[in-house]
Amino acid sequence: MKRAPALSVGLALAAVASLALACTSAAGTTPRHGPVGPVPAGLERFYGQHLAWGGCSAFAKTPSDRKTYADPGLQCAYLSVPLDYANLSGRVIKVGLLRRPASDPAHRVGSLVINPGGPGASGMSNAASLADAITDNDVGRRFDFVGFDPRGVGSSEPQVVCRNAEVRDRERLMNLNVDTSPDGVAKTEAQEKADDEGCVRGTGKDVLANIGTREVVRDMDVMRSALGDEKLTYLGYSYGTRIGTSYAETFPKNVRAMILDGAVDPAQDSAAQLVDQGRGFQKAFDAFAAWCAGRADCALGQDKSQAVSKFQALVRPLINQPVGVSDGRKLSYTDATIGTVQALYLSDLWPMLNRGLQELAQSRGDVLMRLADNYYGRSQDGTYSTEMDVFQAVLCVDNPPIKDPNVARNIDAQYRKVAPFLDTGQPPSAALDNCAFWPVPPTGAPHHPQTPGLPTTMVISTTQDPATPYQAGVNLAHDLNARLLTFDSTQHTAFLQGNSCVDHAGITYLTSLKLPAEGTRCEPAS
Repeated sequence: MKRAPALSVGLALAAVASLALACTSAAGTTPRHGPVGPVPAGLERFYGQHLAWGGCSAFAKTPSDRKTYADPGLQCAYLSVPLDYANLSGRVIKVGLLRRPASDPAHRVGSLVINPGGPGASGMSNAASLADAITDNDVGRRFDFVGFDPRGVGSSEPQVVCRNAEVRDRERLMNLNVDTSPDGVAKTEAQEKADDEGCVRGTGKDVLANIGTREVVRDMDVMRSALGDEKLTYLGYSYGTRIGTSYAETFPKNVRAMILDGAVDPAQDSAAQLVDQGRGFQKAFDAFAAWCAGRADCALGQDKSQAVSKFQALVRPLINQPVGVSDGRKLSYTDATIGTVQALYLSDLWPMLNRGLQELAQSRGDVLMRLADNYYGRSQDGTYSTEMDVFQAVLCVDNPPIKDPNVARNIDAQYRKVAPFLDTGQPPSAALDNCAFWPVPPTGAPHHPQTPGLPTTMVISTTQDPATPYQAGVNLAHDLNARLLTFDSTQHTAFLQGNSCVDHAGITYLTSLKLPAEGTRCEPAS
């Protein structure tokens, strides 16, 4: 999951599947095959649709996608699905798909469908970026590697759009939720309401009402059949584990294999998830501080016990006096803390975070701004991806809203307690977030999943995951009766990220359905 500090929502990704016998022609199109596997009544035309695979350049929505999608080894297509599954004669929308066909067709297992999380992250972009990494292993050899942009995301049509680039840049300077006075709360809530109104204008209530995980898993089952797969093989990271869990609940007998990495616990409410996430980021910050203290150039000094107070001394002045960035923008308190959170997702980013804090001590903000831009999906040309708009929209329909200011204040107080490095020094805020004013009702709620008929699947949980705590993976594995693999490390998600122990266990399971032994633990490479 991706969240900004405290009640201000905002997943840094995660990382960062489907069996069948669909043949692929030389032209790259999947021949008409009719529906494959079980088909819900009335959906035959969607389940049996023809996917016209072609080049991916026209699907690119960001500058980075324009580079990666130019790879001639990638193929893209649109999947048609009903906007509202309760109204099959109504509006039809399109879901973007990207695949790299299996390099060893003679030993092909089927399709491996992936989702990187968010909600709001592009599965197409993720699949394109991982395509080279899987070329020389059995994932690339034996599976069509398929990423999809869930409804409302990236290349899918229509997109969820709530704010333009100018509004986003302006909001980042406002430091919402920092001023906790009555006037500050009123200002924050006014902006939240304005953002919600922007979502209605830019997207439409009908789309917002049908944007949640409940609908995405229905789209995935249509996709399974259209790909020619009788059963689904799925890889989900972070929020992608919620998609996978929901699919397993809705279509348990349609699952061949499923890896859920960096789990979201579906039985936990959004307030408890937020506080647990704050606790996870504090642990990651403490690990960063311990690493940094061993360096002569550590921006927080050599005494790790003083790291929180040193960090606060660096970032709190930005509340009233942002510092300059070379492109003319100003680094706000919100940007500095968001940039720090982005770097805490992966220890490989710790040297960059240290450089950013060194810069900040000299009243410069370029490095921390680059980290914050990455989190928010802002490109160098000033444009933004739609990830953060989708993130808000999906959270608000997937979870019941918090509408009591006293509850909001209590959650903020708990968050500051477990994540003191993000404490602004102000009293806890009673401000309600966007979901309290959301224009359509929620379609989901916390619950323990029930999955009769589901084969044994695999959950990967990392002991010091800052965004999706280890215990969430333990709980999900218990609820799904899945096999748990533990990765002893400090990072968010692990599979296909270079650890041979994790990758071997996951690839063996996907290709042969052989699960790792009970209690398997993997260590980082020394």
